[in-house]
Amino acid sequence: MAQGMAGVTLVLGGVRSGKSRLAEGEIALCEAPWVYVATGQAFDTEMRERIMEHQARRDARWHTVEAPFDVAQALDAAGERPVLLDCLTLWLTNMLLEDRCIDDAVSDLLAALRRRAGPTVLVGNEVGLGVVPESALGRRFRDEAGVLHQRIAAEAERVVFVAAGLPLVLKGKAL
Repeated sequence: MAQGMAGVTLVLGGVRSGKSRLAEGEIALCEAPWVYVATGQAFDTEMRERIMEHQARRDARWHTVEAPFDVAQALDAAGERPVLLDCLTLWLTNMLLEDRCIDDAVSDLLAALRRRAGPTVLVGNEVGLGVVPESALGRRFRDEAGVLHQRIAAEAERVVFVAAGLPLVLKGKAL
């Protein structure tokens, strides 16, 4: 039986499903200040715009930590403050593109989540509902994302799937 991660909520959904807004609302129920662990990297104009859109939704009560690789360290550094980590699949992309060891990094992430005393909300893109990617890297990403989400979901206190802005609680207490 998995050890369990009290206070951890995993929010999954497709692109533009409303998962980040839901996650921000969930963490905002906790006492500020909140820590936003950002994993995205602005490699192009479109991604810079997406990042700016996310930043515009947060006020001065948020402390942003950019952690494209070492999310476990960022979680540990947050102490007991509420944390929103957005997004697991961007973090996974960063790891794959840098050819880093995914298994070790996921193990480190899970260990950090087990150590957390404060509320933690994790956001990830559910990519296993679409077509089979045509490239080997795309298929590996899809497979790694599925395994990552399964490993976190097995121990998380709550798991929520978001579609069309509507949350469906898959595990744990209702919203």
